[in-house]
Amino acid sequence: MKKFLQKKLILPVVAVLIFVSTTAFKNDFFEIAKQIEIFTTMFKELNMNYVDETNPADLMDTAIKSMLDELDPYTQFYNEQDVESSRINNANDYTGIGAKVLTLKDKLVIVEPYKNYAADKAGLKAGDAIIKVDNVVVADFKDDAANLLQGSAGTELTLTYTRQGKTMTTTLSRESLEIHDVPHYSMINDDTGYVVLRKFGRKASTETINAINSLKAQGAKQLVLDLRGNPGGLLSEAVNLVNIFVPKEQLVVTTKSRIKKFNKTYYTQRNPIDTEIPLVVLIDGKSASASEIVSGALQDMDRAVVVGARSFGKGLVQRPKPLTYGTQMKITISRYYTPSGRCIQALDYWNRDENGKATRTKRENYNEFKTRNGRSVFDGGGVQPDLEIEIAKQTPISKAIEDENLIFNFATDYYYKNSVDDLKSYQFSDTEFNSFKSYLKTNDFSFETKTEQAFEEALTVAKDEQLNNTIASEYSNLVSALDDYKSSTIDANKAQLKSLLTDEIIKRYFYSEGLYEYYTANNTEIKRALEILNNPTEYRNILN
Repeated sequence: MKKFLQKKLILPVVAVLIFVSTTAFKNDFFEIAKQIEIFTTMFKELNMNYVDETNPADLMDTAIKSMLDELDPYTQFYNEQDVESSRINNANDYTGIGAKVLTLKDKLVIVEPYKNYAADKAGLKAGDAIIKVDNVVVADFKDDAANLLQGSAGTELTLTYTRQGKTMTTTLSRESLEIHDVPHYSMINDDTGYVVLRKFGRKASTETINAINSLKAQGAKQLVLDLRGNPGGLLSEAVNLVNIFVPKEQLVVTTKSRIKKFNKTYYTQRNPIDTEIPLVVLIDGKSASASEIVSGALQDMDRAVVVGARSFGKGLVQRPKPLTYGTQMKITISRYYTPSGRCIQALDYWNRDENGKATRTKRENYNEFKTRNGRSVFDGGGVQPDLEIEIAKQTPISKAIEDENLIFNFATDYYYKNSVDDLKSYQFSDTEFNSFKSYLKTNDFSFETKTEQAFEEALTVAKDEQLNNTIASEYSNLVSALDDYKSSTIDANKAQLKSLLTDEIIKRYFYSEGLYEYYTANNTEIKRALEILNNPTEYRNILN
């Protein structure tokens, strides 16, 4: 009788749940179909009746991108060319001129020629601005002009470019090259190995393992793993990377979504390489995604000391979805959580402020979590290092200067006016820093603080309320004080700016390979990492 009553109760409940879920699905489906029909009708009428001739492809491209802009910056639409570029990035192979290139409106700027590859052998230098590829003028090319540089290995192309005000041409052959996930590893001293992991491609863990084994064979008894500037990549490789240092069946990361099938847990699945070797992981504000999974997991497991600056805070998971006509979409499906339960996402794109900008969690609202040893760690976006290095933190002024490419452009001018012979002893002098400040003035560098923006908005309101004459004097004093602050803040950020300038200048003379070598002798974060590793008591105290 009891079982019969249970069945009588369960069946109606199940029926109600099925009805509710089916109804919800039907409502969603109807709303989607309705909106598609509205859009299709509108799109057809617009293209048929608009006063001027329209380009349906451009209109649709704008419509799709504007729609996705309302979500987050990682949910993106890819046309056929974008899909191919993405494949190249993930496969770690590349056919082109052998250089990192920045696409601007009317030119392609060589950011870094890779040593001994086509661009380098043809004499191209960082700062060279390509204005024409064969007979195609870059300014007239509507799609991503960087695609002009790609093609079959062995095919020739002629580049017209400007350098220091002069127009030059060169002919070179495209070639295939493999872009390594680990571009550098070496011994810092007799017992400390240094491994740079640039990105999490398909060979990230394999190349890291090979590097570590090589360094251990050379006598490495402790390691520095450099994840600075690493934008991330494959989640599976992040898990494999953690597995190098921790045993099998350890939780590395969890993904959580509103869709149940996307809720997953990822555990280490292999035998580790070394679970005991002392380890310091370096991160900064450009370490994102997979870099944060690795540094966050190793921190939560008390397996490594994390040094540097708070990481980027990219805790959103994307999945590619194939669409029609060879296009593709990358959709944010869930969020990352470290083993302690921290969400590493920094910006909230779904609860924006009054200006439509994504909001960031305030420090007073951070949540506390515990590592295995009971250490306190916090969410709030990104991974907070165990030891913060002040010079590693990006400041508003340094970001503004970098965003305008002024450090890059200054380094270009510097290269053609100076010679640097000794790599490890090079120092960017105070006299040269004064030259850089003059360069900023010459190039009309200015940046607007949030305080200035607020003052301008307040003045606009004051004008509407006819109070501007009353507060004019005070407002002028405030603006003057802000100008003084902006002038002095460049000097206040002198150490960081000199470091950024040094890095860019070193690359001009000695390529990235030389920069990593320079780091092992001069870099502040690496020096601090060595101090920790060379002091076992401090190392243990940090982790306990």
